[in-house]
Amino acid sequence: MRKFCLAVLFGAVIAASPAHAARCGGDFNTFVAAISQEAAAAGVSQGVISQALSGVTQDPAVLAFDRRQRGTFNKTFEQYVSTRVGPGRIKMGRQMLLKHASLLSRIEKQYGVPPEIIVAIWGLESDFGKGDVGKMPVVRTLATMAHDCRRTELFQGELIAALKIVQRGDLPLRDMVGAFAGEIGQTQFLPSSYIKYGVDFDGNGHVDLRHSVPDVLASTANLLHVSGFKPGAPYSEGTPNFEAMREWNRATIYRKTIGYFADQLVGR
Repeated sequence: MRKFCLAVLFGAVIAASPAHAARCGGDFNTFVAAISQEAAAAGVSQGVISQALSGVTQDPAVLAFDRRQRGTFNKTFEQYVSTRVGPGRIKMGRQMLLKHASLLSRIEKQYGVPPEIIVAIWGLESDFGKGDVGKMPVVRTLATMAHDCRRTELFQGELIAALKIVQRGDLPLRDMVGAFAGEIGQTQFLPSSYIKYGVDFDGNGHVDLRHSVPDVLASTANLLHVSGFKPGAPYSEGTPNFEAMREWNRATIYRKTIGYFADQLVGR
């Protein structure tokens, strides 16, 4: 997901913006003090706030990456899909369908999303959990973006959601690493989506979208289910299910790639 422009990326965001946004720009430490107050007002404990935000600094690389983004794809669907869905990834995806058949069947029964769609998203986002899920400290990334005045309320909401993930015990702060816009885990959830759609499908009391395959796949299905994905219905362009996938990614070319990959996985 981090390869797409942020306008596309945040198609999956339900922003948890603070009621009174901290003032962006200016002195960074002053901003951090203000957002700490906002986090406390949102119910985040002082212990978590101190642990996460004490000594946090800006990351110039995050801002540089953000400013390089473009608002549209510059490839045709055929050009794009050829770079994302090749024989090796299809082969691995089919192996994942078999390996996790029982789990995927239970997820489909509960959320109504077919296994091939879930596995296609998993493969595109992180090569089925084996690829790069990002190494950027999420709190530092989001604090940097929240301080920047272009989308401050959006990223302030994401920063507070990230602190809530730590407070809930879903991930320790050391595991809060992700991509250049704060996406976390094997299917690249932003913190607010993590809070809204995350599912503890392995039953261990935590929503772990970095390490738990059951949580990753069920949470991905839950996002689509809540967004209106209908079981047994087609998902090609122009269908209601294709529109439901817009909550995952607004870009038509990306959703077409999900559908194409899913079809390849089941031999359609």
